Amino acid sequence: MVKNILITGAAGFLGSHLCDRFIKEGFMVIGMDNFITGDQKNIEHLKNHPQFKFIEHDVTKHITIEGDLHYILHFASPASPIDYLKIPIQTLKVGSLGTHNLLGLAKAKKARLLIASTSEVYGDPLVHPQTEDYYGNVNTIGPRGVYDEAKRFQESITMAYHRFHGLETRIVRIFNTYGPRMRLNDGRVIPAFMGQALRGEDLTIFGDGSQTRSFCYVDDQVEGIFRLLFSDYAYPVNIGNPHEISISDFAEEIIKLTNTTQKVIYKDLPVDDPMQRQPDISLAKKLLGWEPKVDRKEGMAITYEYFKNLSEEELFKSEHKDFTKHIRK
Repeated sequence: MVKNILITGAAGFLGSHLCDRFIKEGFMVIGMDNFITGDQKNIEHLKNHPQFKFIEHDVTKHITIEGDLHYILHFASPASPIDYLKIPIQTLKVGSLGTHNLLGLAKAKKARLLIASTSEVYGDPLVHPQTEDYYGNVNTIGPRGVYDEAKRFQESITMAYHRFHGLETRIVRIFNTYGPRMRLNDGRVIPAFMGQALRGEDLTIFGDGSQTRSFCYVDDQVEGIFRLLFSDYAYPVNIGNPHEISISDFAEEIIKLTNTTQKVIYKDLPVDDPMQRQPDISLAKKLLGWEPKVDRKEGMAITYEYFKNLSEEELFKSEHKDFTKHIRK
């Protein structure tokens, strides 16, 4: 029997890759998005696919799905600092009201629900690398708190439904992920550096460049999520690449990759920007037999090819999203 899966945030970077994977695995995929940060072009190739159905809908409003539903992946959420600083209330609502609606739907349909949490639940961590049993160091009232706390609440309400209602739930804590379909001007370091290199601009580092990140290629991330969904483990699992690099060293890698001659310039570090971010993936290795396969050099080359093929209009567009129709004041 063909299984039905609902993927929210289907037109987003990660959501669209998950749609592709579950179609490939033989599922009937119902994609849902309201395009607040997602892009129609990410799912354009699926428009007429017999295993894909799309519903334009805001998950913070009541959700109705006809017929059987076996699995739900909740990936709807702004996920870049630029986005959630511009739409803070929508960011909080999708993690709280949206998650509540999807938990209710999962309960009604007897479906298994996997939620997309994030390494941001660790805040600016005092423990390095970060293990799943670390509770984090988060500023609840800072500008990034709208995203961090939305995700922390999302984990809490998901575990409450699991414990109280016996709902089958899974929680993935996603660390920095990259690859084709990333939005160029979303404020994250990889598209920012690649866009600047392609436009002939200097590469901008915030802070002194000593802060670290670890980057996981999208195919590896999707594989980890896929394995977690079909595991029998209800607690959070880190999925990310543990190979850490400083932002200043990463800027040099991008200059070498793009064969450009830009300078690196330094600006003030944003409030609460984490200084270290590296997953401990011991649990994922033990539980799922998962670890990343694509090294940074290979993954960045594929990603750069994607950005190189953007149109001039896309490359030089300063604002990639207009949130006015989603904002009520």
